[in-house]
Amino acid sequence: MSNDKKNKFYLILILGLLSAVGPFSIDMYLPAFPDIAKGLHTTVADVTLSLSSFFIGISAGQLLYGPLLERFGRKKPLYIGLCAYLIASVGCAFASSVDALILLRLLQALGGCVGMVASRAMVRDLFEVKDNAKIFSSLMLVVAVSPIIAPTLGGYVTAVLGWRFVFVMLIIIAIIILFGIYFLLPESKKPDPNFSLKPKPIFNNFIGVIKHPQFYTYAFTGAIAASGLYAYIAGSPYVFMELFKVSEKQYGWIFALIAMGLIGSSQLNSVMLKNYQSEQIIRVALLCQSITGITLFVITLFGWAELFSTIFLIFIFLCCQGFTFPNSSALSLAPFGHTAGSASALMGAIQMGIGAFTSALVSMLQNHSALPMAGVMACCAITSFSVFTFGRQIITDRASIEQVEEEDVEMISTL
Repeated sequence: MSNDKKNKFYLILILGLLSAVGPFSIDMYLPAFPDIAKGLHTTVADVTLSLSSFFIGISAGQLLYGPLLERFGRKKPLYIGLCAYLIASVGCAFASSVDALILLRLLQALGGCVGMVASRAMVRDLFEVKDNAKIFSSLMLVVAVSPIIAPTLGGYVTAVLGWRFVFVMLIIIAIIILFGIYFLLPESKKPDPNFSLKPKPIFNNFIGVIKHPQFYTYAFTGAIAASGLYAYIAGSPYVFMELFKVSEKQYGWIFALIAMGLIGSSQLNSVMLKNYQSEQIIRVALLCQSITGITLFVITLFGWAELFSTIFLIFIFLCCQGFTFPNSSALSLAPFGHTAGSASALMGAIQMGIGAFTSALVSMLQNHSALPMAGVMACCAITSFSVFTFGRQIITDRASIEQVEEEDVEMISTL
């Protein structure tokens, strides 16, 4: 392997690990939900609220780090955020009540989300726009490994050592990532002392980003589609371990098997990009995801669902997500060069904000069945497809108007 290829490999690896901090922090403790509930003398539904608080922290935190990444460069905010994540993780390991756990998970998310913002911004910094979708697919390979390793590892750690050691493992992982940042990650953007950290300029900057039709179309398309994944994450511990009576270890393997669909499709996406445009791939993926979500909801509603059919349909659902995420991310960030950090932060905040809402909704709608999870997943897929369809029409109409205006200017200039 040449030095350039080796450097690119390490760069994508560390960016992928940064992107995976959040997902790993979510997936690893899912098998421990029943044990956490017993240990803290509460219910699984209450423990699920710690997942919702994590999503809220990731959503809010990304808006904080966007301006910081523009002002101070990429690496300094990374060090600060990950150190805060470490401290909160120690607190989670020693939590004595579910309320404390919910709060500490919020703080943990506020620190860890810096990796998600910085990694997306650095892809935009370091690679050409035409290659971004392929790079995001490569990052998905690293990110998607976390749902395979994390719940399986979390299940075994919980069974052997207890749920508190799940957070000890997260501490060790964060330390490894910090070393990787120091030794392997270049600074991709110089600090900009002219970038204002006052509320009004920051707010105006975010408004400028979100008003762009290409941004809001693909950011919301990707975010709402991804929220179906978060609905699955929130509902799956109850559905599989309480309804289908699988063990913590079995749940970890089921979660890993389903995640393989996400990995496979995200890598197949890189191949398909050689022959198809991102918009074409997104359209087909969302249509298939909507059909799959509706099917899962119908068989659950009529009581036809059983373990293997549920696993199969969720597997297909997540395969579609593997095509949607890298393409929607690349298209969302494509118009932004100098403000990639802010655009990345806003995209992530939208995604995690909607994810927090859907995960909380699954918990609030809990009726001792799989209907809340299946229903929310189906609604997310259908809504995402609708947003994509209408958003594409707005982009097309705006492009037609701008083309007419340019032709008018050219005609006037020739008179």
